[in-house]
Amino acid sequence: MRRLAIVGAGGHGRVVADAAEAAGWTVPGLFDDQAPTDSPWPILGDIAAAVDQAAGFDGVVVALGDNGRRLELTRRLAAQGAPLALVVHPTAWISPRATVGAGSVILAGALVGTGARLGRGVIVNTGASVDHDCRLEDGVHVSPGARLAGGVTAGEGVWIGIGAVVREGLTLGAGARVGAGAAVAAPVAAGVTVVGVPARPMEDRAC
Repeated sequence: MRRLAIVGAGGHGRVVADAAEAAGWTVPGLFDDQAPTDSPWPILGDIAAAVDQAAGFDGVVVALGDNGRRLELTRRLAAQGAPLALVVHPTAWISPRATVGAGSVILAGALVGTGARLGRGVIVNTGASVDHDCRLEDGVHVSPGARLAGGVTAGEGVWIGIGAVVREGLTLGAGARVGAGAAVAAPVAAGVTVVGVPARPMEDRAC
């Protein structure tokens, strides 16, 4: 059985562990600096220990919701030659003509369409969809139930909130954030947070 090291013991880490076991990985335990007392998996050490011990596993994935921290650790592990894993829940579907970078997770019921290109450390969360020819750079998080139409480009570290939708062909700049349930019908500049229907920058919606 393939042994997977998971960095992160919070809610997201436990979801990734469930998905990994469903996909045939063995998860001996989780690594985290702030270990919960009710974890169903043993806590094997802190994050520094995970980095030190990664080479002893068949795969390692960083399961932290914070995009910046997840990407930082994923790149650090890659630089030292750690075996970054791709975790795909068996109910997810990835087109054979799509590519997904190492260290990414595709969770239950998620879809990744033909021609899509996903970088390292990407999360396509429960029930989310990334349609044809999308480009998601490293560290993007597509939250549960979010929908990206064809040809969307999301820059590094973009976060797309639960249930949000993004119109075809749009670009979301690096570090942009899309609020829960938002409907994005225009490009979003780097570092800008948009909310609402239609989605607009938060400062434009101030009362």
